[in-house]
Amino acid sequence: MEVPYQVLSGDIAFLNATLHGEIPDDSVGFIYINGKLTSFANRKEYTFWNVFDKYEIKIVSMEETEIGGDVTKQMLSLIPKKLYTEMSVGEGETGLVYYNNVLQKSVGRGVYRFWNYSRSVTYRVFDMRQQELDIVGQEILTRDKIGIRMNVSCMYKLRDAVEFAATISELKRPLYSAVQLVIREIVGKYKLDEILEAKEQISKEIYTALKARETMFCVNFLTSGIKDIILPGEIRQIMNSVLVAEKSAQANVISRREEVASTRSLLNTAKLMDENKTLYKLKELEYLERICEKVGEISVNGNRGIVEQLGRMIGTTA
Repeated sequence: MEVPYQVLSGDIAFLNATLHGEIPDDSVGFIYINGKLTSFANRKEYTFWNVFDKYEIKIVSMEETEIGGDVTKQMLSLIPKKLYTEMSVGEGETGLVYYNNVLQKSVGRGVYRFWNYSRSVTYRVFDMRQQELDIVGQEILTRDKIGIRMNVSCMYKLRDAVEFAATISELKRPLYSAVQLVIREIVGKYKLDEILEAKEQISKEIYTALKARETMFCVNFLTSGIKDIILPGEIRQIMNSVLVAEKSAQANVISRREEVASTRSLLNTAKLMDENKTLYKLKELEYLERICEKVGEISVNGNRGIVEQLGRMIGTTA
């Protein structure tokens, strides 16, 4: 049969030799032995012999919903998980805290803990950093009825976490669909040749159209642009044939231009030599020099002047 502490506490010697503690309903307790935390108080009432070891019961109130700094990591490791909620907010993120499904505050980077005693605590964490949305292989029919595929990339970020949580239940799929519709609406107004020539201009139009839809999704669009245009196989072959023909025509024009320039140069040279005999002779000597570079030896008759014989070879003397 257990004897209530209140009965035994009438004995002064017993009272001085023991430690008695009661844990209120709105609090939790921690048991220390000789100054060291040993366990979580999972009962409402404790009595310890306090003779050989020094016992202590530390009581922490749960009336304040947010757990204060007096609760250490070691103490948290002993508390049952059902008694508190832990919220972690990373770099570039915003956290929203709710008591009984009512928004209380938004918080930045850090770790936050809340007692679940007097209120039900929930939270949401939103990534506020810029994010990329890729539209891959979007099929589009151009104004001249040619089916193409297009890859488009967008950069965006959430504008306000509180507004977003209050108005938007899901972002990814609706945003993806909205960007798809914008691409089809804008690109479908152009012919294929215009799309290939005005890729940058069309990218700017897509960006402008997305900026006009920002409030629908509580985001800010940062950039958008066409990454790739994928043509059907037969259209690609036709485009390659046209490109080859254009390059061949350009090469022919350049070749004709060079031929005309060369002919004009020869004509000018011929006129100069016709008007100036000395220049004509210099040109002969230049050609003779080139020929001599390829001739192994030249035979002359020793009975006549060498200069005269060489002159006869090139026709400068009689």
